[in-house]
Amino acid sequence: MKISFADLGVTDYLIEALDVLQIKTPTTIQAKAIPILLNQKEDVVALAKTGTGKTASFGLPLLQSINTQNNFIQAIVLAPTRELGQQIFTNLTDFSSKKKQISIAPVFGGIPIKPQIERLKKDTHVIVATPGRLIDLIKRESIDVTKVTLLVLDEADEMITVLNKGLDVVIASLPKSIRTLLFTATMPGSIKQMVQNYLSKDAVHIKADMENLGHNAIDHQYVVVKPIEKLEVLMHFLNTKEGQRGIIFCKTKAAVNKLAKKLAMNKFSSGALHGSLTQGIRDRIMEQFREGHIDILIATDLAARGIDVKQIKYVVQYHLPDTYDAYVHRSGRTARAGAKGLSLSVIQEDELDDIPDLEQELGISFSKLPKADALALEQNNTILWARKIFKTKPNKDISQDLKTIIKTVFHHLTKDELIEKLMAHQLQQTNKLPVLNKKDKKKNKQ
Repeated sequence: MKISFADLGVTDYLIEALDVLQIKTPTTIQAKAIPILLNQKEDVVALAKTGTGKTASFGLPLLQSINTQNNFIQAIVLAPTRELGQQIFTNLTDFSSKKKQISIAPVFGGIPIKPQIERLKKDTHVIVATPGRLIDLIKRESIDVTKVTLLVLDEADEMITVLNKGLDVVIASLPKSIRTLLFTATMPGSIKQMVQNYLSKDAVHIKADMENLGHNAIDHQYVVVKPIEKLEVLMHFLNTKEGQRGIIFCKTKAAVNKLAKKLAMNKFSSGALHGSLTQGIRDRIMEQFREGHIDILIATDLAARGIDVKQIKYVVQYHLPDTYDAYVHRSGRTARAGAKGLSLSVIQEDELDDIPDLEQELGISFSKLPKADALALEQNNTILWARKIFKTKPNKDISQDLKTIIKTVFHHLTKDELIEKLMAHQLQQTNKLPVLNKKDKKKNKQ
């Protein structure tokens, strides 16, 4: 018999909102965390992989604890990036849609602070914030957090650096009786130290869905390439995933920009995301990706942290990450909410030893993806060439007389004949041999 949210103690107005959202059955982390958060008072450390419904795990108990008769800030949720913060804000707003009296305010960096200060002058029960902006507001004395009873650190392992620098400022401004909930996908030493420093010794530890870290939902693959082949192999892979959404990870901003330019030149529906872009540009690219206007996001680890977009079918490690935790976060962008996904690492010979290390450390299993052969790559390049022609906008500056002359040159050719000649010309220009089908190969052998 399946457990329900009512069985966990979730109140009626929240269940009504969940029904509207078509959320019927609690996930493992929700089933484990919600009763503890509702019925106990201790701090909580929750370890669960990404995409398992952590927001509802803390969000539902948080909202249920709000006393709307008290018009002051009662709970703060800290998120590593504005993108994730915005998603949490949207989720909490959706969860509380049947109780409009609950007031939730987003305060994130990267956008003007004055409108946020004005917003905080109104009655507010819940704050969703990025650490830097919250610290700024506290230092400006523009936010009153002296009556907060609940602090949530979501994706704590993704914002460890900024928290190490500023959590003391936040904690010093909060009541000593504050209850802290820490949610994380990994448990590196830095997070263990944070738990020791800021959470009570009797904190409740919850662990869910970690034993199957990517086993069932994510297909981990790798393909070995020479440096000169890397881009061609990637584009061949992307063409096999046409129409599907995916994220390609690079190590540096420069690498993101370079790859984004190459993909744009080859007419892939893509966008770049890294920390040097303005918040407005980042928001626009994320909105295009979220709404399906672009299929491919090329990103650095930092820029992609906290991205929670459904139906991401694949993740590509164009450069392997520096840490095991980073691989977990990267691959965790796919196979969310019960879906399946692919994590492909494009590596060189000298990186082969990293694969068994990842398998052993993370308890996952990789399979080798055969590299596309020279024929397949050349066929793919020809397809990309054709796509460039198809997507080229007509040049209105060309004279009508010249157009008439050119049309006369080609007027006796059928469409198929013209295409064959164009392909033959393209292959000659690139100094490639003709792309033969299987029948042609057999004839040549005979």
